[in-house]
Amino acid sequence: MAAPLALHLEFGGGAELLFDGVKTHHVTLPSQSEPWDMKQLLAWIRGNMLKERPELFMQGNTVRPGILVLINDADWELMENLYWHQSVI
Repeated sequence: MAAPLALHLEFGGGAELLFDGVKTHHVTLPSQSEPWDMKQLLAWIRGNMLKERPELFMQGNTVRPGILVLINDADWELMENLYWHQSVI
């Protein structure tokens, strides 16, 4: 079982307005049987953090085109098959 995972999330370029105007968030994802991936993280953000207009942040199960997602300063699409463990973040 994957342990709870602490993350530092930042929203900018106007996206912070969808999160009560708060740019920086420190969150702890709950433990689950498999490691967290981006699809699961986005669903968690939508269900637990997003305050308004989800259509401006997500389209289907991913972010809308034009939204840049970085993981440790690298484009998330380069890390497509990466699962998160405590040692990665």
